[in-house]
Amino acid sequence: MKSQEKLPRAMADYGKRFEQGLEQMSPFEIKNDLISYAKECDQKAVCQFLNAGRGNPNWINTVAREAFFLLGTFAIEESKLTFELPEEGIAGMPQKEEIAKRFENFLKHHEKTPAAHLLNESVQFLTKEGINADDLIHEWVDSIIGDQYPDPDRILKYTELIVEKYLIQEMCDRQTPPDHYDLFATEGGTAAMCYLFNSLKANKLLSQGDRIALMTPIFTPYIEIPQLKEFNFDVVNIQASQLTKEGFHTWQYPENELNKLKDPSIKLLCLVNPSNPPSYSLDEATHKRIIKIVRENNPNLMIITDDVYGTFVPHFRSLMYELPYNTACVYSFSKYFGATGWRLATIAIARHNVFDAQIALLPEKQRKELHDRYDSINLNPDKILFIDRLVADSRLVALNHTAGLSTPQQIQMSLFALFSLCDMQDIYKNKLQKMITNRLTAMWEKTGFKLLPDSLRAGYYSEIDIMVWATQLYGKDFAEYLEKNYEPLDFVIRLAKEAGVVVLNGDGFDGPRWSIRVSLANLDEMNYRKIGTIIGHTLEEYAQKWKNETAKKEPVIY
Repeated sequence: MKSQEKLPRAMADYGKRFEQGLEQMSPFEIKNDLISYAKECDQKAVCQFLNAGRGNPNWINTVAREAFFLLGTFAIEESKLTFELPEEGIAGMPQKEEIAKRFENFLKHHEKTPAAHLLNESVQFLTKEGINADDLIHEWVDSIIGDQYPDPDRILKYTELIVEKYLIQEMCDRQTPPDHYDLFATEGGTAAMCYLFNSLKANKLLSQGDRIALMTPIFTPYIEIPQLKEFNFDVVNIQASQLTKEGFHTWQYPENELNKLKDPSIKLLCLVNPSNPPSYSLDEATHKRIIKIVRENNPNLMIITDDVYGTFVPHFRSLMYELPYNTACVYSFSKYFGATGWRLATIAIARHNVFDAQIALLPEKQRKELHDRYDSINLNPDKILFIDRLVADSRLVALNHTAGLSTPQQIQMSLFALFSLCDMQDIYKNKLQKMITNRLTAMWEKTGFKLLPDSLRAGYYSEIDIMVWATQLYGKDFAEYLEKNYEPLDFVIRLAKEAGVVVLNGDGFDGPRWSIRVSLANLDEMNYRKIGTIIGHTLEEYAQKWKNETAKKEPVIY
């Protein structure tokens, strides 16, 4: 039987030059090497391969998926009603007239299933809002069949309405925002990021060399994209460097760091909230400080907030609610619903926003260039909203007529959103939050480190600063020994090679040099206990080697 409780006694040296070379790479590229090392360890039957690197959840939401497939069955039946050539496998396009009545009868035949319950409850919920049932269900059926281009191309009519309600519930803590949001459905959060950076540049809101700020640590693409030649932005880091008096990280932002945003030359602020990898949402003091700075010192600051982990914090409130005029929100359905393969996300921008306002204030020459850029798709290109420019730019303008997320994907997105909107008691959310918390607690208990209680912690990831615990457990002399004799990546490589555990290096996210990122989404609670044990034992082995070397240097007294 494979053991996860003890590592090999002899510590191998993996080479500082090799590790320094790896540290120049993205942690998501280093991950591939770490997985290879860990699998070799597993194959030798000296350890068990445990991948806590990439944050792909090991759960899925079943009910919204069952509803998708049941709706698809109804859609096929509707298509066959128009006309059918069964031998050839050909049918017509679904028709709208009295489709709601046929859908009601169809659901009665499946009324005991969770899928039918969700679909029925969703229709009742939306028709109470004044939506015509035939219009709604025809959009669903026609879209799940995927027989038409997305229309509107930015997002389907009822998908936008449903997802906006979902974002208000989950990102705004059910508080009615001061403005409506326009949405653009995208192929995952990564596509949303790319579209935003490209359109900000294409629309002259950002130029090469412009200053932007990143609230770090942060998801690595926000670090890497601004460094690309086509952007080459001047990046200012707003570091989550706040510590308790005992020297523990709070993963919040001290006032002197936030005050960097007072500089009006900083045009854009990017943040992931709750953060990745620390996995903490902004505290009230940070919210208030950012709001005050924007209003008093930098009113034209553009903000991109990536809020994919917001559903893992009770009563989460995004900057899309606090500063709607300044903020573009990126939200992905991938983590909460276990749907990374679906590629479902949205960009939300308030109707009245800084992006449109700044485009209108551009110099005449630049406005003329933008007029020419978009004049092939609109008789009044100067009036195109920024969110619609995002859509056009996503298809290099010329292919705007085929833009948009595929319609079946938009229906699955709608059903995920409706599942949460109909879950008035937050049963699903509470269960996931508890599951993540249990995994996190189990791991930290076994490390021998102290996990500080914090209501702002999402816990989807955990960033562990090894240097903090080296100092706390073994003293400053040991911490200095580690810093002098090893590269930070040594700890991560050792976990993979000697214990089969894959975690990512935190400094790749602009976190502390000796920090590691553990995803709490990938594995079950028992495996996180094993990972915690291994992390604690690994630090202990470094300390033992230090003690042995120190003892050899001490003079012998006869």
